[in-house]
Amino acid sequence: MLKLAALLSFIWALSLLYGEMFSFWVPFFSCSWPRLPSSTTDGVDHQRDYVKIAVLTDPQLMDRTSLRLAPKSLALEAAQFYTDLYMRRAFLSSILPSKPDIILFLGDYFDGGPFLSDEEWQESWSRFKHIFDLEMLEQTTNIKLYYLAGNHDIGYAAFHSHMPEVIKRYEKAFGARNYQFTAGKVDFIAIDAQTLDDSQQDILSPGHPQNNETPATWNFVKNVSKHPSLNPRVLLTHISLYRPDLTACGPYRSSSIINQRINRAAFDNEILYQNYITENGTNDLLDSIKPALILSGHDHDQCTVIHKSKYGSVKEHTLGTISWQQGNLFPSYMLLSASNLVLPDGSMPEEAISTKVCFLPVQTYIYIWYLFLFVMTLLIAVLWPTNGMLFPHYLDGFLRNIRSLISSSFSGGEKKLKNEDEIYEYEEIWDAEGSMHLIKKTFKVSSTHSGKSASVERGNAVMRSVTKKPNAQETDASNPADVTLHIGSDGVIKALPRTNKSKTKMVIRRLVRTLSILSIVAAFNIPLYMMLLFKDWIDK
Repeated sequence: MLKLAALLSFIWALSLLYGEMFSFWVPFFSCSWPRLPSSTTDGVDHQRDYVKIAVLTDPQLMDRTSLRLAPKSLALEAAQFYTDLYMRRAFLSSILPSKPDIILFLGDYFDGGPFLSDEEWQESWSRFKHIFDLEMLEQTTNIKLYYLAGNHDIGYAAFHSHMPEVIKRYEKAFGARNYQFTAGKVDFIAIDAQTLDDSQQDILSPGHPQNNETPATWNFVKNVSKHPSLNPRVLLTHISLYRPDLTACGPYRSSSIINQRINRAAFDNEILYQNYITENGTNDLLDSIKPALILSGHDHDQCTVIHKSKYGSVKEHTLGTISWQQGNLFPSYMLLSASNLVLPDGSMPEEAISTKVCFLPVQTYIYIWYLFLFVMTLLIAVLWPTNGMLFPHYLDGFLRNIRSLISSSFSGGEKKLKNEDEIYEYEEIWDAEGSMHLIKKTFKVSSTHSGKSASVERGNAVMRSVTKKPNAQETDASNPADVTLHIGSDGVIKALPRTNKSKTKMVIRRLVRTLSILSIVAAFNIPLYMMLLFKDWIDK
């Protein structure tokens, strides 16, 4: 029993170490920074020749709006904890060890941002800072952080005109919604995509609440277009740009393709929700900013498309969510290398930007493995033979019985007639645990045999006990006297229960052994699991 418990404990320990720790190291070792051709001219990767940018999107911290659960309920708290823990582990074990120079968030930080009270919003903001260890980054590192507004953070036009405080509290925590910055020799243009498609005609119509967010965003876009730059530009937008319905998204996508959908309020025609920026808004952005690359989120799954503009083709990467609870089995993040070089002639390298998508552990599969392992542990503890025999022995016996059954099914009548001339003698053997085993012996009987010794008809079995007389200590447990054998017409001998008392003892013995094995496995692995659970959660 101890050997079996030790084996199961070892299997559980390996599973927990991988699922709770090692699996989050895999992305760091398997997904390195993409190399730019200009930085590897001599075959050596010169990391100072490019700026390293980690891109994350759509953590959407779960709150009372996420599930149909009571606020502060145990179920909701557990869902929040395990979702937050996954993202914290991914950030601390997979992303930060890559030593990025910049971390870029593409929006949707809170699931119910516009609907949360100020107190609930502050609680979600505190969780966000803890998950991504923002205070540690600001105090101990030179990593720069940039944020993009998402629809789950500030909502669409319907919220902006009626609830302007939603935008104010966002800007107080995350900063401006329309801005630009330069990393290396690449310009990044961040826009508030939620305000792009609230048309100016609607804003100026009678009875429509005054909304200055849309003109402010387009004025920012126009100012960017008035100041052309020699650096390539990357457009950052939470909402993806328009594409025709059923446009292919590339090999990394795991879910179905989402088509354009825009919901507007019946009263004032303001936008309540949209999947993509409108076609007109997309064309205006491409013509004004002239991006070399577009990064977006919002969709929660990977999608790579090519846009056509009058200045040429532009690639857009829609990045999947970093959370395992937002409808995507394969959470991910992106590593982006931005060139920091200028060629001797003053021009930029042809490929100044390079990206790579990195996938995080599939948490759902890990939990399914835990469940499968628990069921197997329970079955093994209950069904494993009590006399210490190894499983292969029983498997071999089972296979031999199957082969014998198949052989007898296809055997001819001659063999059957031959077998009818045999008498079976069974030796009754008792093991140390009180289990009876019958060993069959076969011998021929002449067909002319008569007399008392021939009183046993063909096809019957003779049983005689050849067990040794047990000592007084073993009498009750090893050799009960009330054993009944039933011999069927097919020659199969079945041993009926010796006594109800013996059967009860056997059940109790197995139950005690099962509980003992489970207790040993739990005593070793529960502390290990708790240590792994809180190792990354507690601030260091």
